[in-house]
Amino acid sequence: MKPDSKLAVKIGGKEFIFTAEYLPVAAAALTVDPKMFGGVTAVNVGDNHYGVSMSSLAGSLALSQAGIEPVFQIITRDRNRIALQSDLLGAAYLGIKNVLCLTGFHQTLIGCSESANVFDVDSIQLIDIVRKMNEGQLLDGTKIQGDFGMLVGAVANPNLKPLELNILRLGKKVSAGADFIQTQSIFDVDDFKVWLEAVRSERLADRTAILAGVLPLRSAAHARELTDTHTDFIIPENIINRLTAAGDAGAQEKEGIKIAAEIIGKLKGLPGLRGVHILSGGSESKVSELLAAVSK
Repeated sequence: MKPDSKLAVKIGGKEFIFTAEYLPVAAAALTVDPKMFGGVTAVNVGDNHYGVSMSSLAGSLALSQAGIEPVFQIITRDRNRIALQSDLLGAAYLGIKNVLCLTGFHQTLIGCSESANVFDVDSIQLIDIVRKMNEGQLLDGTKIQGDFGMLVGAVANPNLKPLELNILRLGKKVSAGADFIQTQSIFDVDDFKVWLEAVRSERLADRTAILAGVLPLRSAAHARELTDTHTDFIIPENIINRLTAAGDAGAQEKEGIKIAAEIIGKLKGLPGLRGVHILSGGSESKVSELLAAVSK
């Protein structure tokens, strides 16, 4: 079944797209303020991103009930192919029409080192599973009853080297059926341009929508913590120095918004780029603040 979400419609057009991120916490209740996400087409709901939290499926339903189109995130770290397909069927029943397929951070990076991982399939195989489900059948060929139609997303890290293998892996995700790609946080636009040009040269940007990740940093300490903990984050020293020079905590937070807005300004108009994905890092209130800074 062909996906018909708002995000799918935007991808089918020419308008510059904004998506954002919502990271649930360890809570059994959730209140979502739609004003936090005004101006974005869809909002990703993290799947136990930094440790045990409300499930992405429940969070996606909460966003949907608040009038926000969700992107259901699903990781392969914690589920085998049975559970993955079961959750996807449940999401379709709840009216969720977008899914982001991820492997997920290793459990030792999220404070759950005692947990056993699963990794029955990887993110590329999961994309292919969703593609088959969009065609009306489960992985074993069982026919799906009712309508199933998901816009399929995946992630990419432009910082990974060598570039040739980076693009090869991206190509596998696109060939498996990824309709859109959200990247890890971009802090060096010149380096990102090299990656994006390689994506364009392989004509991958013609087959999927590339959305560049942008993260508003809260402080120099926040930047250091990210680079020390996760290899996904490469933050130039000049940005960290700029945050430090801004002054106290409040001033550094404002400078982080300013830096992110400047990055978005540089990204807009790049050939092959369809939009920006704002990574909240758990500070969802910064999404509207950043969009306001971009519009000035």
